[in-house]
Amino acid sequence: MSVVRVTTIIFDSKENAESAVKSYAETAPSDFPGAEQLLGIHAEGNTGIYVSLYADNEAMEKASGTRSKALGTIPGIVSVDTKIGNVEINHTN
Repeated sequence: MSVVRVTTIIFDSKENAESAVKSYAETAPSDFPGAEQLLGIHAEGNTGIYVSLYADNEAMEKASGTRSKALGTIPGIVSVDTKIGNVEINHTN
């Protein structure tokens, strides 16, 4: 069963949120090659939501070092909230 990591980041400005989501879209596919699916969402002005699906916990943990490094380079972060869970449905049309 796939696992998901959902990270919500609050930024100090809408501009920093926009910049981070744009950067994620450009770099995440090469930074996280073990991910089955990646989503970057700019929501509610200064909020970014990042969703990563992995085949299993081992694949997700392999990406943790890259994730930690990336979080350390993003300007304007006010807070980070991360949730991890099992994927119950992954429907696409």
